[in-house]
Amino acid sequence: MLRPTVFPRFIPTKDREAEADKQLRDTLVAYGAELVILSGYLKKLGPLTLAAFDGRILNVHPGLLPKYGGLGMYGRRVHQAVLDNRETETGATIHLVDGEYDHGRTVATTTVQIHPDDSVLSLEQRVMVAECDLFTDLIRRISTGGLRLPL
Repeated sequence: MLRPTVFPRFIPTKDREAEADKQLRDTLVAYGAELVILSGYLKKLGPLTLAAFDGRILNVHPGLLPKYGGLGMYGRRVHQAVLDNRETETGATIHLVDGEYDHGRTVATTTVQIHPDDSVLSLEQRVMVAECDLFTDLIRRISTGGLRLPL
């Protein structure tokens, strides 16, 4: 298979979701992608991309799912909700991506203790470190054959 020589750096989606979905799917297929890592991507992927990579698209969420997920629950909004609910721990969740926000099967989680003096910013910083460590470990497990996708 011939592979493109230039990788698109930007696929616009506004007012052209169906075309963007096709372009993303075609680009990933052309490059022989086996796994798609979104790492906090906030948009829904289209049905063509989801079907082509079913069970092989991962995203990370800065909270424990399903309790702190869904439409509008991202970034500092998650951390504020966790603090508002006086939780004692939070964490990060890596999940398979499907057609709903933060809905796919959980692949890995890690917890982060909440300190009495935590602010949204301090909590965000510690959760971000936990997210990076969790994702790095998970990708290492996948790349060495310790975990096979789709599950």
